[in-house]
Amino acid sequence: MTEQPAGTPTADLLNEPRLVIEPGLAARVSAVAEPVLIGMGYRLVRVRISGEAGTTVQIMAERPDGSMTVEDCEAVSRALSPVLDVAEPVDGAYRLEISSPGMDRPLVRRSDFERHAGHLVKIEMDVPLDGRRRFRGTIGALDGDTVTIHRDDAKAGEPADVRLRIEDIAEAKLVLTDALIAESLRRGKELEKAAREEIEGEKKPNYRADRASNNRTGKNRPDRFRPSGAARRTAQHEGD
Repeated sequence: MTEQPAGTPTADLLNEPRLVIEPGLAARVSAVAEPVLIGMGYRLVRVRISGEAGTTVQIMAERPDGSMTVEDCEAVSRALSPVLDVAEPVDGAYRLEISSPGMDRPLVRRSDFERHAGHLVKIEMDVPLDGRRRFRGTIGALDGDTVTIHRDDAKAGEPADVRLRIEDIAEAKLVLTDALIAESLRRGKELEKAAREEIEGEKKPNYRADRASNNRTGKNRPDRFRPSGAARRTAQHEGD
């Protein structure tokens, strides 16, 4: 994957640090996985370790634009498996799962909160605010590394708006609503359209140099264009 020059919007998003991070064993896995993902042009979203059906290591990743296809998951799995085998951040055998964030995704970076402003979120704090750890409400304005949440669970006498430090959040996850589904579908169509246009642009032959050369000989014979064929492989694409 082509590396973006430093300072471009894509490069800035790719290297944007996570403010909501996992502790313990998951943190050890993320320390190994994240540099590999960045090198491939992906962002780490979350690492989760579970004991279901043996030990399962779930690594959630995405492109800087928020997309993640089955082929992307397959490529990440192929690249990460040997690296994790060498580093051995997890003792014993385990099952590796690579997944996309999904619609009701975790929010771990400042840009995640910006991108989903106006949507409903459930938050659990690592550091309590006024003795309270859990909040639910609509994502509002961001100021530095803090985000305002307009609570829909505020009781009488409690403030409707609270400002939370993103670094003090243990977990923030979008709530699946009709508005979120509609926006996710719209963004998906936009990404598909952009991908088609990019593919069509790559397939379109460039006749300019060929015509300039042929015009000198009185001929106009554009080179043949034959798109390369790549074998498609399938993989299970597991969401959260």
